[in-house]
Amino acid sequence: MNLIEWLQRIMVGFGAAWVMWLMIGLSVVSVAIILERAWFFWSLRDDVVVLARDLRNALKDSIEAAQKRMEASPSAEAAVVKAGLVEADRGPKAAEEAMAGALALQRMKLERRLAYLGTLGNNAPFIGLFGTVIGVVGAFDALGKAAEKPMAQAASAAMAPQQVMSSIAEALVATAVGLAVAIPAVAANNYFQRLIRSTIANTDALTRVLLAHLHGEKESALEEAVEDIALAVTARKSEAAKPAKTNGAQNKKAAKKGEDEDESSEENG
Repeated sequence: MNLIEWLQRIMVGFGAAWVMWLMIGLSVVSVAIILERAWFFWSLRDDVVVLARDLRNALKDSIEAAQKRMEASPSAEAAVVKAGLVEADRGPKAAEEAMAGALALQRMKLERRLAYLGTLGNNAPFIGLFGTVIGVVGAFDALGKAAEKPMAQAASAAMAPQQVMSSIAEALVATAVGLAVAIPAVAANNYFQRLIRSTIANTDALTRVLLAHLHGEKESALEEAVEDIALAVTARKSEAAKPAKTNGAQNKKAAKKGEDEDESSEENG
C-alpha cells in the first residue's frame, strides 16, 4: 500500500465530520471573544468632544482640575492624557513621552485577543475547504468501489450513488461551516480595528490640547524671564551711570575750585 492509498483510507475512515466539529469549537471561542471585546469597548465609551472642551477649560484653571476631569472619564483617551498631566510639571517633552508610553499600553489592551479573530477569519475557509476535499475523496472512493463490483451485484451497486451524494453533501456542508465561521470573525475584527483607529485619533487630538497648553505656559515663562532679565540689566546700567555722573560733577567742582585758588594767589602776589 503506497502513501496515497494510506492517506485516502485515513480521510475516508474519519470523514469530514471532525472538521466541522473543529469549526464549531473555534466558532464558540470566536463568539466569546466578540462578546467580550464588545463589552470592553462599550465600557470605554465617552463623548470625546465634550471631554476635549472640559480639558481646555480645566487647564485654564489648573493641572489638578484637569487631572480630576480625566480621572472621571472611563475612556482610553483620558487615561493617556492623565499620564501626561502627571508629568506636566517637568515640561512638555516629559509629558509627551509619558503619553506615548501610556498610548502604547492602551493600544495593547484595545488589541487584545483580536489576533485570534483575524487568524480565524483568514483560515476558517481553508479549514472548511479541507473538509470539502475529504468529502470529495470519499465520493470518488465510493465510485471506485462501485466500478469494481460485477454486474450481478447491481442491487448493491445501486447504493453507490447514494454514498457519492452523501459524501458530496458532507463536503458542501464543510465549506458552508467554514464560511459561516469566517464571516462573523472578519466582520467583528474589522469593526474593532476601526474603533481602535478612532480611539487613537481621538487620543492624539487630546494630547495635542495638553501639549499646546504646556508649550504656551513655557513660552509665557520664557517671555517673563526675558523681561525680568531686561529689567535687571536696565537697573544695573542705571546704577552704573549714577556714580559716573557724580564723579564728573565732583571733578568739575574741583577744577573750578582750583581755578579760584589760582586767581586769588595772583591777586595777593
